[in-house]
Amino acid sequence: MKNIFILTGAGISAESGLKTFRDAGGLWEGHKVEDVATPGAFAVDPELVHHFYNMRREQLATVEPNAAHAALARLQEHFGEHLTLVTQNVDDLHERAGCRDVIHMHGELLKKRCASCEVVSPCTGSLTYDCVCANCGSEGRMRPHIVWFGEIPFFMDEIQEKLIEADVFIAIGTSGVVYPAAGFAEVAKHHGAKTIEVNLDGTEQSPLFDEHIIGKASETVPMLVERLR
Repeated sequence: MKNIFILTGAGISAESGLKTFRDAGGLWEGHKVEDVATPGAFAVDPELVHHFYNMRREQLATVEPNAAHAALARLQEHFGEHLTLVTQNVDDLHERAGCRDVIHMHGELLKKRCASCEVVSPCTGSLTYDCVCANCGSEGRMRPHIVWFGEIPFFMDEIQEKLIEADVFIAIGTSGVVYPAAGFAEVAKHHGAKTIEVNLDGTEQSPLFDEHIIGKASETVPMLVERLR
């Protein structure tokens, strides 16, 4: 059985009604994204950063997985351990659709991490600066379990290994401009994988793909999944 590597980005969750990380002007409620999503921003104004992610958690609770998420769950059921699902998204829509062992390279919105002891724990409610770590007792050290600008994404060794083993690489709803994920298609192609891009439009990485599927993920992904099965 072939090994399939799937990378998903903001485009697949946007169809569920989840707002993308930044708007066309690169702002969030008048703030530069760099002011709410960097280690430096957290050091300067942790309450603002916590507010940003608290609002995102509230919004996540109001949306549901769409047909694309559900289709990928069916594909995973078919291919089992031969399918690797990596997402740049921090939401839990893949899991709610039935996907398992999703690799969240940019972290998870519904988890928090202590900057002192590095213990990760669930976080479904709001975080504030005075939250105390249940593991080590530190106060003011709890942060969202999110990879911020300037930080190294999670699970890169595992991802690199799976990319090299892939027979098929599929990118869904990702702009292809944020590294290291933007380089995944090139790595997979270099090692002989067929590359498929699924997006609303072409991207800077489009020349690296053997096949392009243009359209909404909720419409195109179910059809692609049936073809792969």
